[in-house]
Amino acid sequence: MKKLILFLTMSLMVLPVRADEGMWFLMFIERLNHRDMEKMGLQLTSEEIYSINNHSLKDAIVQFDGGCTAEIISKDGLVLTNHHCGYEAIAELSSPEANWLKNGFWAANREGELKPKSLSVRFFVRMDDVSKRILGKVNPSMTEAEREKAIQQESAVIEKENSENGKYVVSVRPFFQGNEYYYFVYQDYNDVRLVGNPPESIGKFGGDTDNWEWPRHTGDFSMFRVYANPDGSPAEYSPNNVPLKPKHYLPVSLKGVQENDFAMILGYPGRTNRWMPAAGIEQNVKFAYPAWVESSKLGMDKMKVYMDKSDKVRLNYASKYAQVANYWKNRQGMIDALTKHKTAATKAKAEADFNKWANKPENKAKYGDVIATINNYYAKTNEKARQDNYLIGMLRTSAFAVTPYSLGRGLEQYTNANEPGRAAMKEDLEAYIDEAYGTMYEPIEKDVLAAQLHLYATKSTGYEIAPLVAKIGKENNYDYTAYINDAFAKSIFASKETLEAYMANPNIEVLKNDPLYLLSTDLLNQYRAKSEEQQKLDAEYSKAFRLLVEGMREANPDAKYYPDANSTLRLTYGKVRALPKDKRNDAKKNYYTTMKGEVAKYKPNDEEFDLPKRLLDLYEQKDFGQYADKAGYMPVNFLTDNDITGGNSGSPVLNGKGELIGLAFDGNIEAMAGDVIFDKDLQRTINVDIRYVLWIIDKYSNAKHIVDEMTIVK
Repeated sequence: MKKLILFLTMSLMVLPVRADEGMWFLMFIERLNHRDMEKMGLQLTSEEIYSINNHSLKDAIVQFDGGCTAEIISKDGLVLTNHHCGYEAIAELSSPEANWLKNGFWAANREGELKPKSLSVRFFVRMDDVSKRILGKVNPSMTEAEREKAIQQESAVIEKENSENGKYVVSVRPFFQGNEYYYFVYQDYNDVRLVGNPPESIGKFGGDTDNWEWPRHTGDFSMFRVYANPDGSPAEYSPNNVPLKPKHYLPVSLKGVQENDFAMILGYPGRTNRWMPAAGIEQNVKFAYPAWVESSKLGMDKMKVYMDKSDKVRLNYASKYAQVANYWKNRQGMIDALTKHKTAATKAKAEADFNKWANKPENKAKYGDVIATINNYYAKTNEKARQDNYLIGMLRTSAFAVTPYSLGRGLEQYTNANEPGRAAMKEDLEAYIDEAYGTMYEPIEKDVLAAQLHLYATKSTGYEIAPLVAKIGKENNYDYTAYINDAFAKSIFASKETLEAYMANPNIEVLKNDPLYLLSTDLLNQYRAKSEEQQKLDAEYSKAFRLLVEGMREANPDAKYYPDANSTLRLTYGKVRALPKDKRNDAKKNYYTTMKGEVAKYKPNDEEFDLPKRLLDLYEQKDFGQYADKAGYMPVNFLTDNDITGGNSGSPVLNGKGELIGLAFDGNIEAMAGDVIFDKDLQRTINVDIRYVLWIIDKYSNAKHIVDEMTIVK
């Protein structure tokens, strides 16, 4: 009986797998998941999902600009992703006179599609297991540094072997905390153009108030197109490029969704920490995340003051503000959910039982000290975690905390070079300066930096802060306003013009004594600094964590395991599934929302809940065309119980036939602990119903030519 209790308790720690939990490698679908998926409603073979030799679903899924997911939905390379994933590109292409972000945009033809400065999509070609090869290069007597060096060397060889002389991008990645290794082969396309997007009042309807909340009524989508050489190979932007003819594209279903329908999502989830120890959860809840939340909110508040006063400033800072706001609410939701559900206590109990197994005579030599080592690491790094997160908040919200350092390194080389050397570097430096300073607004940057320095210096009391920041603070009673104003007045980094003047007459002493360069260098040095004690702690922890995962799997060898997310392509499957009835939702069942509920939230001229007059008129006329549900309502969003996380934004939601039924864009606040522990009762994915997407394109935007190039299944 004791063995059974131990098995069940440890299973809580090591990801007990249900059909709706897990982020699975496509290459293992046949062996691990296909039977379960068929029982739930899948009608595809595993070969139709992932194949190396034939086209399959994986060929229609792309990583979008390194951070989101998108899908190909036409034979001419049409790309669908979230509005918030395309947000930065749309903002870049907008101006106060042609504000595509605010008013929406749809290209009337291919010639009208807009090219951002830099935007790419990544296609997944294949993957393979190289665990034996990689781990064959290491042994238990190695230090962690020696182990890492051996792994990196062998990884570099594997990547070179599979790149086909640069045709492909190859990445070897660790899984299960370094107990397994796989390589991934990708092909990148860099000519990606904006096809269209709804106005912000639709694409971001609900704003920060509704973010991570249900019921939801957001048209979070945008569309792009991939261009290539006439032979289909990747090419940098050229007017001679043609729309890509993809190996596979997704058909689009108008059949709608019903509760308990099968739902499958493919995408690039960014990061989960399902194996995180109890002490790590405690550190995040009590030290790291509160600092992140406080610093993020401070930066947002400072930006917002100026964004509200100017359309130009608002456009220039819209993407940064949205990114900071998203993680601000995410981290607070994590604090609340992890605390409410006592996740750390649950994991601590499982770890205590594991510790008993680990200290049995046959296991003690290898695993006996694992839990003690992990707990010691977190106890000694709690205050550092707090300091690090105040510092990270500053680096995320203040351009001048980072830019002088990153640009200054290049300027040092430029200054010390001879005339031919300077001429060779000048164009790249000028391009960097143009990009970095093109959207900066000095009053925001001064206010944000001064306020973040004050917060960082006064709240990071348990760990030594950056030395120059500490010195300035002591001399100015920790009010950094005057110092920052003076630094901007004297610094060559204050503006594009002062930098251009410096490049015309460079002087190394001026650069090395520049106040903003010194400050930024101080912050980045602190961010990267690791004492000998910290390096020792990191090495001990890395080994212990790897052994914890290895031991958990050894103790429970018959379970099916999926690795933590790390921005590699995964599949998750589940069902359309309601939450308990909510009086805020007008829908008959709480797994979908309707345009009636959207209009009920409407607040004229409100930043978050305004709606375009045309949408309101179409709603009053009930002009829903072929996109209305058979019950008569116009659907907007729906829920599934798929297991996703950040990076899955823009992922396709597919029915059992592999047809597109929706677009994943968010999760629910109640299950915000999902990156650490999966809650089968609370976990939901919030999706845009594809019928609402098509209605916005066709009926609202009069861009039916975009719908016409898709394969529509009725």
